[in-house]
Amino acid sequence: QVQLVESGGGLVQAGGSLRLSCAASEGTFSSYRMAWFRQAPGKEREFVATISRSGGTTYYADSMKGRFTISRDNAENTVYLQMNSLKPEDTAVYYCAADRKITRPVMTTDAYHYWGQGTQVTVSS
Repeated sequence: QVQLVESGGGLVQAGGSLRLSCAASEGTFSSYRMAWFRQAPGKEREFVATISRSGGTTYYADSMKGRFTISRDNAENTVYLQMNSLKPEDTAVYYCAADRKITRPVMTTDAYHYWGQGTQVTVSS
């Protein structure tokens, strides 16, 4: 059972950047598809991006394309989310998620079995 711990959140001005990290406890990290989701106050958790086991394929929600980049380092058991050109509407708790059975990009929360505790990102205008 993998444990996920996010870090890197914080307060940033609009137009700024943040890099989130998600460290996994599992030694077989490379066998998990990884994803980032976010949840703003009063809203449902929404898909941000996902990356294949090898890191060779990525997929993004339309509103994040061109601004966010998901990557992973399987040697370090870590997945990253580089966020640029941040907007106030990007304010949310960001969660990393993992699953071993998913073999293609999936954007629904119920497909991912393991979740981190989340890290808060606040973008001021």
